[in-house]
Amino acid sequence: MVITRQKHIRFDWAVKKMLRSKANFGILEGFLSELIKEDIKIIDILESEGNKESANDKTNRVDMLVKDSKDQLIIVEIQNTRELDYFYKILYNTSKVVTEHIRVGEPYKYVKKVITVSVIYFDLGQGQDYVYYGGTYFKGIHRNDTLELSETQKELFKRQTVTAIYPEHYIIKVNDFDDIAKDTLDEWVYFLKNSDIKDEFKAKGLSEAREKLKEINLPEEELPAYRHFLDQLRDEASAADTIRFESEYGKRKAREEGVKEGLLQAAAAMKKNGAAVDLIMQSTGLSKEEMDNL
Repeated sequence: MVITRQKHIRFDWAVKKMLRSKANFGILEGFLSELIKEDIKIIDILESEGNKESANDKTNRVDMLVKDSKDQLIIVEIQNTRELDYFYKILYNTSKVVTEHIRVGEPYKYVKKVITVSVIYFDLGQGQDYVYYGGTYFKGIHRNDTLELSETQKELFKRQTVTAIYPEHYIIKVNDFDDIAKDTLDEWVYFLKNSDIKDEFKAKGLSEAREKLKEINLPEEELPAYRHFLDQLRDEASAADTIRFESEYGKRKAREEGVKEGLLQAAAAMKKNGAAVDLIMQSTGLSKEEMDNL
């Protein structure tokens, strides 16, 4: 008898609907801990635009602002729709959180540490990996050394490096993952891509997600909205495929027409110079009708 694992709901739906509850913090804590390689403990989830309901909401984007036990602010965003300027969006969101979470008149040392986590389901930039990290450091242009904090600054800021002061960024390009889980972070990426948690997966948070995020556990009243959400994702995927196909088809036709025009010009020149029609047809691949129309 073949035992089929029960389906799990998509992570973006869980972020929007379920993971804001303190009872489910362990799932998100596990994901962030595996990604950031620190023991993340969530203190609070702050309000964010992406979690506000709207009857006209047609954007399949979900975001969440998390405050952890180290007083860090973590932006978690799941983006399904392709945006060419997404790098700028990360910059904007980071800057907005930094400026909104310092009181007027406070010294700069109270600027909050911000970490952004972007889970994206579209192609972004050029690169061969599927998980990327970005931070800030200062490199000497003459001596190639790295600018570090003084001992006094380490004591004052409670940070050990300059990089630890500045925002840090993680980008997970879900669609580029090859479905082979080589470590616990890969187990999470597999779930993000397939909404499936294999029995052997041991990553932090996944054991809790395995039970709590089963589709069968969705409240009856939420099922229609979830089904509609999945339909929206399929519609967007189909629209993206259509645009991509039409673009590639248009380019191919343009290339073919350009080649055909070149062959016609070459055939006309050969005919003008007295070449035999059969030879021209053999050389260019043009038909008898095309030759007659020259």
